[in-house]
Amino acid sequence: MSAATDEPPRPSPGRSPDRSPGRGPGRRSGRGHDREILALAVPAFGALVAEPLFLMADSAIVGHLGTPQLAGVGVASAALTTATGVFVFLAYATTAAVARRIGAGDRRGAVQQGVDGLWLALGLAVPVVLLTLLLAPWAAGVLGASPTAAPYAVTYLRISSLGIPAMLLVLAATGVLRGLQDTRTPLLVAVAGFTANIGLNVGLVYGAGLGVAGSAWGTVLTQTGMAVAYLVVVVRGARRERASLRPDPVGIRAGARAGGPLLVRTVSLRAVLMLATAVAARLGDDQVAAHQIAMTLFGFLAFALDAIAIAGQAIIGRHLGASDAPGARAATRRMVEWGVGSGVVLGLLVVLARPLFVPLFTPDPVVQGQLHTALLLVALCQPVAGLVFVLDGVLMGAGDGPYLARASLATLALFAPAALAVPATGTGLAGLWWAMNLFMLVRAVFLVARARGGHWLVTGAVRG
Repeated sequence: MSAATDEPPRPSPGRSPDRSPGRGPGRRSGRGHDREILALAVPAFGALVAEPLFLMADSAIVGHLGTPQLAGVGVASAALTTATGVFVFLAYATTAAVARRIGAGDRRGAVQQGVDGLWLALGLAVPVVLLTLLLAPWAAGVLGASPTAAPYAVTYLRISSLGIPAMLLVLAATGVLRGLQDTRTPLLVAVAGFTANIGLNVGLVYGAGLGVAGSAWGTVLTQTGMAVAYLVVVVRGARRERASLRPDPVGIRAGARAGGPLLVRTVSLRAVLMLATAVAARLGDDQVAAHQIAMTLFGFLAFALDAIAIAGQAIIGRHLGASDAPGARAATRRMVEWGVGSGVVLGLLVVLARPLFVPLFTPDPVVQGQLHTALLLVALCQPVAGLVFVLDGVLMGAGDGPYLARASLATLALFAPAALAVPATGTGLAGLWWAMNLFMLVRAVFLVARARGGHWLVTGAVRG
């Protein structure tokens, strides 16, 4: 039976879920919320950091083969990240759905929902693998691979595409465990995977003499091993709860419907980042170099803030599944405090540490000057980013994907003209990062407006 077929009764239409009587979790103290947030967020941060470390390790190992090889792997990694990154909804939607079932006391249904998510991941992986194999030369060309780097990019991309099913399974399985309020297992799997990846890459690239192909095979083997580890955990849980492991079309379609709006959200946000890079490239080599460094740091800081958002997905989904709307409100307030406070601290660290780490990225004094200015604006937006990431996670945990999709499209529509006007106004890289700050501020306005209302507070084991 599908996990989506045994929905409990909903609150009566005349009563807002915002005013439903509070249960125990709704009356939890701030200190109790802090313990729960940290217990989920800290391991989540470790698992999040492991992903870019994979790419950094590959680059460090391949970099000793030569510049064309490193350039080829860089282009292929960008294509691969784009091809799989848009499917991050497999983790987000699954987390929310599983957490609701947990809150409703339906652990068997929660695991069943997770199994449906795994089947959805496999179904999506097949066409993505085929398209990646077919379009690898085209992707290398579009992303600007030079004639000497293109063969290495195509080789790495085609071999790595064989690991896409494992990558998507890892996303979905991570969502299952987060929904089950477990972020420690993903951390352990990520650390083991990172360690294995280094060993396999060194052995295959240099020991076996496979070069770029060895790096790709090492990553494929690592991702496959991680997927197997997750599957063992989920299958054991399914057997323990007597949930079916067979594909259920109803449950898979429900997962796809929940993930569709989150896919729109993710594509819209990626479009913002791509547009920002395109505008920076039109400003000049010094500006685009500084922009890429600033964006790398911005992305790293996002991991710290996104860890709180992941905790929010799991906590809010559980509260709403338990029909505890006051508890969801209280947890949201506390996580917002954590997000904004963390943003203030991170912003101050960026400002104070600029003289220490800027020279590590580039010795060019012109690029350093551009970077110092950009980093001040990166620091300025961190408190807003903390608010945005937390509320984004809260609304995802509530299953409010359609609103997030609409808000992301509207934000893109407002950001695009501001960014495209930068070259004409002569404001340079500073103008582009002011546009990035506008982007974060507009997101904050949309998310705060939604969070202050009660439309997202839909309770029950399944959001209708």
